[in-house]
Amino acid sequence: MLRIYVAGHRGMVGGAILRALEARRDAGEDLTLLTRTHAELDLIDRGQVRAFFDRERPDMVILAAAKVGGIMANNTYPAEFIHDNLMIQANVIHEAWRAGVTKLLQLGSSCIYPRMAPQPMAEDALLTGTLEPTNEPYAIAKIAGIKLCESYNRQYGVDYRSVMPTNLYGPGDNFHPENSHVLPALIRRFTEAREDGRDSVTIWGTGSPRREFLHVDDMAQASLFVLNLDPETYARETEPMLSHINVGTGSDISILELAHMVAQVTGFEGRIETDPTKPDGTPRKLMDVSRLDRLGWRASIGLENGIEGTYRWFLQHRDNFRGRA
Repeated sequence: MLRIYVAGHRGMVGGAILRALEARRDAGEDLTLLTRTHAELDLIDRGQVRAFFDRERPDMVILAAAKVGGIMANNTYPAEFIHDNLMIQANVIHEAWRAGVTKLLQLGSSCIYPRMAPQPMAEDALLTGTLEPTNEPYAIAKIAGIKLCESYNRQYGVDYRSVMPTNLYGPGDNFHPENSHVLPALIRRFTEAREDGRDSVTIWGTGSPRREFLHVDDMAQASLFVLNLDPETYARETEPMLSHINVGTGSDISILELAHMVAQVTGFEGRIETDPTKPDGTPRKLMDVSRLDRLGWRASIGLENGIEGTYRWFLQHRDNFRGRA
């Protein structure tokens, strides 16, 4: 029986990974799935994390727990974004090693790459330039997570891997009016604009930045694919100190084009205006996914179909997101 601890199972990504693992268990795989809520286990507290690993002794760890948010949240809480993410990663990775866990997967973010990295962004662009200022604290923490995994691999001979997803969306996303990412924020704003009968919606920035979006269920499948790669195959496509793997679709869309797509899905028929006084963020963020492609995995959920499903999920769960955007 394989005991797998999914840290962050209540988040969007962790929840999708847990669903994928539950499906495998239900299909006959001999799995015991370990989860803890934040109230049950504070991953920022080293003592609590150590006690959990000493007691539960998982065979494998998937580290999907993180403090995340959009541009406004990153600008408002930079100290929490760097501190909390550093502590979560340091505690889980170290205590996993201390408890004898030899296999771990850590989830990062595409914001680890320089603001002006060549497009599409390949794994070897890491640490080659200045980061995007609006999310630099978070990016620094996620880079540290990669280097923690690689350093424990070098020194202790464990198999700790990292995957770097592009912008994720889907069921379980955060639709908070202030702290959400761009796609759920647009879904909520266009839905409310339609319901309120507004004749226009204004989006932040110029609308020209281009972004890549990956459905969270695709991310879950990619994560388990990378985790289960045999060591020889994984080593053939990576380097000891450049071992992370990008996960994305390989295609992007401008924010303005995305806004028009969301408007169509939500039924909003008014004008879409831009506000150039608000920050755009990184001009373009497209992942080079050739490494993962060579290993044998590709995304399967198209953006418009994914948005439609996410919109339906939002309508079913919107009472959990109070207030108006």
